Amino acid sequence: MTSRAPRGARAPGATTPRAPVHPYIQSRSTPEPGHPGATTPRATAPPTHRAPEPPHRRTPPHPTPTQEALPVTAPTPARPARTARPAPALDPDDRARLLSGAHHDPHALLGAHPVKGGIVFRALRPWAKEVAVLLPKGRRIPLVSEGDGLFSALVPRLRVIPAYELRIRYDSAAELAVHDPYRFLPALGDLDLHLIGEGRHEELWTALGARVMTHEGTPGTRFTVWAPNARGVRVAGDWTHWDGTALPMRSLGSTGVWELFVPGVGEGALYKFDITRPDGSHTLRADPMARRTQCPPDTASVVTDDHHVWQDAGWLERRGARPHHEAPISVYEVHLPSWRPGLTYLQLAEQLPPYVADLGFTHVEFMAVAEHPFHGSWGYQVTGFYAPTARMGTPDDFRFLVDALHQAGIGVLMDWVPAHFPRDDWALAEFDGRPLYEHEDPRRSAHPDWGTLEFDYGRKEVRNFLVANAVYWCERFHLDGLRVDAVASMLYLDYSREGGEWLPNEFGGRENLDAVAFLQEMNATLYKRCPGVVTFAEESTAWDGVTRPTNQVGPGGFGGLGFGLKWNMGWMHDSLGYMTKDPVHRKYHHHEMTFSMVYAYSENYILPISHDEVVHGKRSLVSKMPGDWWRRRADHRAYLGFMWAHPGKQLLFMGQEFAQGSEWSADHGPDWWLLDPSYGAEADHRGVRDLVRDLNTVYAATPALWERDTSPEGFAWIAGDAAEDNVFAFLRFDASGSPLLAVCNFSPVVRHDYRLGVPDSVAAWQEVLNTDAARYGGGGVTNTDPVKTESVPWHGRLTSLRTTLPPLATVWFKPA
Repeated sequence: MTSRAPRGARAPGATTPRAPVHPYIQSRSTPEPGHPGATTPRATAPPTHRAPEPPHRRTPPHPTPTQEALPVTAPTPARPARTARPAPALDPDDRARLLSGAHHDPHALLGAHPVKGGIVFRALRPWAKEVAVLLPKGRRIPLVSEGDGLFSALVPRLRVIPAYELRIRYDSAAELAVHDPYRFLPALGDLDLHLIGEGRHEELWTALGARVMTHEGTPGTRFTVWAPNARGVRVAGDWTHWDGTALPMRSLGSTGVWELFVPGVGEGALYKFDITRPDGSHTLRADPMARRTQCPPDTASVVTDDHHVWQDAGWLERRGARPHHEAPISVYEVHLPSWRPGLTYLQLAEQLPPYVADLGFTHVEFMAVAEHPFHGSWGYQVTGFYAPTARMGTPDDFRFLVDALHQAGIGVLMDWVPAHFPRDDWALAEFDGRPLYEHEDPRRSAHPDWGTLEFDYGRKEVRNFLVANAVYWCERFHLDGLRVDAVASMLYLDYSREGGEWLPNEFGGRENLDAVAFLQEMNATLYKRCPGVVTFAEESTAWDGVTRPTNQVGPGGFGGLGFGLKWNMGWMHDSLGYMTKDPVHRKYHHHEMTFSMVYAYSENYILPISHDEVVHGKRSLVSKMPGDWWRRRADHRAYLGFMWAHPGKQLLFMGQEFAQGSEWSADHGPDWWLLDPSYGAEADHRGVRDLVRDLNTVYAATPALWERDTSPEGFAWIAGDAAEDNVFAFLRFDASGSPLLAVCNFSPVVRHDYRLGVPDSVAAWQEVLNTDAARYGGGGVTNTDPVKTESVPWHGRLTSLRTTLPPLATVWFKPA
C-alpha cells in the first residue's frame, strides 16, 4: 500500500481565479482571515490538514444576493401600483426554522404564493434597507419589513403569479435588480432523484454539486447536495460574503438531496454549504461533488464547467483493440507536482509527452491527482474526489495534458483512492453532523494506520458516490485506467487490527463483504461504460480472484473482483530482497527470484517498482544494490533486463530510468542535474536511460515478451536452479511459438562458454540486448556474432548453445 509519511512544505500552486466582482459589490479584495478564500500563511500541517472553518455568521459591509444583479443607479420608474396590503404573518415555528437555517422547504415561505385575495410576495434579504417587487409593465410593489431581513406584501386581485424581479437597496445609493431564487421550480428531475435514491446514478456528477445551466430561461447555477441528516442546508459563497442566510435550500423528499437554483451565479464563483446539524449547530462544508476547488490551503469549492475540445478520438478508438493482458504495457509512474517542480498542467503537456515517448513507455501512471489539502500526503488523503488538484491549473488544463499524451500515443493511468479519506472538518467527515460517508461504527470507520476514515461501502449512496467517481475520471478526463490504491485495507475487516478491534462479517469471517461488492460493482460499471479502460489493484495479499471476472465464483465462494491487472507485490519484495544481497550470498536466496513463477498465472500481473520502494529510508533502486558504483549500476541494469523479460507488465517510477542515487522527495523530485553534460558522471546515468529506451523498444517489437504473460505456455525455464552460478535462464514464447531467450548472470564474473539447453527448432541465436554493452556504461562483454546451436543435450533438451555471459548482466537472444 502507499506510504503516507508526512512532509512539511506544501507545494506551490497558482491561485484559483476568483469570480468577477460586479459593480454593486463593494467588498474587500481578499476575504477576511478565517474565510475559505483567505490566504493567511499557515504552519506545517499533519497529514489530516485542517483549514479553519469560517464563522457561521459575519455581517459583511454590503451583502449581495446574487452575481446576476445589475446596478440600477436610480429607482425604477414605476406605474402606480395596486395598493399592497400586509402579508399574513408566518407561522412562528416556520419563521424561526427559516431564519436559523433549519427549514426543509424555504420555497413554501419565500417567493410568490397565491392566497385568498391575491398573491403574497416574501423575500429574505438580510441587511437590505428596501426591497420591492417589479411586476410586468413596470408596476413596482414595495415590500414591508417584517424584521430579521424578511420583507413581504400581499398584492390583491392578482390571480396568477406573474414574472417578476426584486429591487433591493442596501446602504449604497445604487438599487440592485435581481431574479428571485424562490420563484423557480426544482432544477433536478424525478429520474435523477430516483437513481440517487437507488444508489444507481452512474452520472452522479450531473445531478449533484454545482451545475451551470439555464433554468426556465434564466442563466445561473443549480446547487445540490446529499445531506440526509441535516435539519437544513444553505448556500454560502464569495458573492454572499460567506453568509448563507439568504439562500436556504429545499429538501427533495426522502432521498436526502437539497437543491437551490441561484440565478446569475456562474463559473468562477466560490461556494460552500452551510449545514445545520441535527443538534442545531452549523458547519460550513466544501462540496463533496465539487469539480473544481481553490488551491490549497484554501478550501472553497469553485463553480466550473467543461470547455476542452478533445483531439484524441483516434486514440480512444484504438485503445481497446487488444485485451490488456495480451498487450504491451510498460508504465512510467509520475508524481506530477514534483516531476519538474513548478510546472503547470499546460507546461507539463509540453514536456512530459515527448520525454515519455522518447523512452518508449506505453503508459504514464499519475500518482493521486484528486484534490488533497496536505502536500505531504502525495495526494492519497483526498478531500475533492471529483476535482484535479488546483496546484497546477484548472480541470480543463488537466484535460489538455491527458489529450497531449494521447496524441503522443501514450496511455494515461491514475491512482484512485476509494479506501479512505481525511478527517478535515470542512470536508467529508461527519458531513451533515453524523457519520455519512464513513461507517457509523468506529471499529469500521477509523483507519488504524493513517488516522483517516474508511468509507461505508454498505451504504448504497456511498457506493454510488465512488462508482460514479471512477466513471467520471474515465469519461470526463479520458483516462485509460485507474490503479486502485490500498485494496487490501478495504478487503479485510481485521486489516491492521488486533483481536477485539474488529467485528466479523455475517458469516463469521474477516472479509469485508461490502467492500467486495463495491469493487465488483465499480469494475463492472467502468468496463461497461468505458470500453478500452483497465483497472489495476494494489493488493498485497493472496486474495483469490482479484483479476477474475465478477461472475466467476472461486473456491472461496466469492466472485472475482473484476480488475484487469494486479500489482505483483510478492515479486517486487522477493526480487529486491535478492538484489540487495552481495553476490557471494545470492546463492542462498536463489529461490527468491524463482518463486514468483509458482503463482505467476494465478492473476494477471504487473511488476511494480513504484514510488513506495524508493522513498523514506528505502533508498533508490540503484542504491539498494551492493558494492561500488560500477557494480551498483551493473546490478541496476541487469535487474531491469530481468524485470522486462519476466512474465507480467512492468512499471518504473520516475528517476529510476537514469539511476538516480538519492531517494525520491516530493519536495524536489528527480535529480535531473545528473543528466547535465557538464556533470562528470553524466554518461553513467545517460547510459542507464539509454538502456531503458532500448528495453522498451525491443519489448514493444517482441510479442513473446507480452502476448502470453498470463498463459503458462508463454514461459519455460532453462536454468532455474543454477544457484551456485547466480544464473537464471528462461524462454518466452509468443502466440505463434516464436521464442525469446533471456539469461541473467547476477555474479560479478564473466562466464565463458556457458552452456544452455535450447529448443532444437532454432539453429542460431542473435543477441538483441545486453545490459553490459559499453553504450549503457557496462564493460562491453557482448556476443556480436550469432550463437549457433549444437547437438549436445543439456538441461533436458536435445540441443544447446555455448555463450559468454557478462558479469552482473542480462542478455536477450532471438532466433537469428
